[in-house]
Amino acid sequence: MRTASEIIDHCHDPVDTITLDETARHRRRIALKSDGGIEFLLDLPKATLLRHRQGLVLDDGTVIEVQAAPEELYEVTGRDGQHLLSLAWQIGNRHLAAQIEGDRLLIRRDPVIRDMLEGLGAQVQDLSAPFDPEGGAYGDAHSNHHHHHD
Repeated sequence: MRTASEIIDHCHDPVDTITLDETARHRRRIALKSDGGIEFLLDLPKATLLRHRQGLVLDDGTVIEVQAAPEELYEVTGRDGQHLLSLAWQIGNRHLAAQIEGDRLLIRRDPVIRDMLEGLGAQVQDLSAPFDPEGGAYGDAHSNHHHHHD
């Protein structure tokens, strides 16, 4: 079985793609099959969140492009930048993964969180889109953090 142990940020002329949701893109070592049927072993030194459009380089030089699968998300917007920043703080305070864009936040659907955000004045819309959340302060989006809350 071929092995992928290198990730490249700018993928040129990939042979195939692999489409995974955000959870399935957080990996270290796993047997995978590309969308076109290429079987390979992902073998990275540490668990890594594979990003949309990154390339996985197989040991024979073949490149497989990572595609982020659409997921059921909320698009969160605020009245202005300050309001959106406050909403982002609320989301982060609950340790929720979030994709931060200039005028919106994307988070996974959760009716309780939706109610909270709407109660804070946010506009929340259902959306199906690739999810590529921010990495955490201690690595990437799924790293365990080592501080304590009072």
